[in-house]
Amino acid sequence: MVWPFDHFRKPPLQVRRTIETIYGMIVTQAREPLFYRELGVADTVDGRFDVLVLHLWVVLRRLKTMENGVVLSQGLFDRFCEDMDGNLREMGVSDLKVPKRMQAFGEAFYGRSVAYDVAVAEGQEALAVALRKNVLDSGQIENARRLASYTEAAISALTRLDDANIQSGSWRFPAPARAGV
Repeated sequence: MVWPFDHFRKPPLQVRRTIETIYGMIVTQAREPLFYRELGVADTVDGRFDVLVLHLWVVLRRLKTMENGVVLSQGLFDRFCEDMDGNLREMGVSDLKVPKRMQAFGEAFYGRSVAYDVAVAEGQEALAVALRKNVLDSGQIENARRLASYTEAAISALTRLDDANIQSGSWRFPAPARAGV
């Protein structure tokens, strides 16, 4: 489990570099235009947040299986929180309102993570329904199925990698176009 208050402990420099690399890959993939143009994800702050959370969940899911995945998971989650905090401040959210918004982000992240974990265990159609609700804002189910197919391809691609490749940050998400998006 990723703990919201463990961010006071800084991981070693090499781990921080890996976290930055992986987080950068997550952000880059979440900005892929196909999600917005082809699948109908709203190109808004909320839509981009939802795609970011989806990719973060995929990576954290893989890190759970690694021997030293806890440190990397925590660091990645902390980096996500730092990014969200910085984005709120950049958008002009007042210092007094940032903690409340961060709490809402945390609740959204954990709620979606649980929903996706349950859905993956139940199969692709359940995942499509969860993605439709959380990412596509009840959009077309066919787009949700395509996003579920992509998500399963991303999970599969990360599962096939050995721990050393994951830890090095020398991998890539599958191209959405190749996954049927």
